[in-house]
Amino acid sequence: MNNLFGSPILTTTAMLVASNLFMTFAWYAHLKNLADRPWYIAALVSWGIALFEYMLMVPGNRIGYTAMNLGQLKMLQEVITLAVFVPFAVLYMGETLRWNYLWAGLCLVGAVYFIFKG
Repeated sequence: MNNLFGSPILTTTAMLVASNLFMTFAWYAHLKNLADRPWYIAALVSWGIALFEYMLMVPGNRIGYTAMNLGQLKMLQEVITLAVFVPFAVLYMGETLRWNYLWAGLCLVGAVYFIFKG
């Protein structure tokens, strides 16, 4: 599994992107798809989706930890979260694309620079 994409960082990134897709759907899709259902139904459905998130996230983090430190791994996750969330919010949930997404992304670019700086 470590060489799925030739390097632990690429493998980790791919696994965390896939994991984050599941996470984003687990956390937010019920607001659109299950709005008319009781919260506990939404919670059970979300937990079911989150299982697949964890099945990718846990091994992805373990692989990533062989090549990155904990701070770098966390920052990678945060960048992926925003990169997955914005298209989800706009395309799936119908939210308006706002400038604050850009500013948040630019802040993360700075954070990535500092966390990966030698």
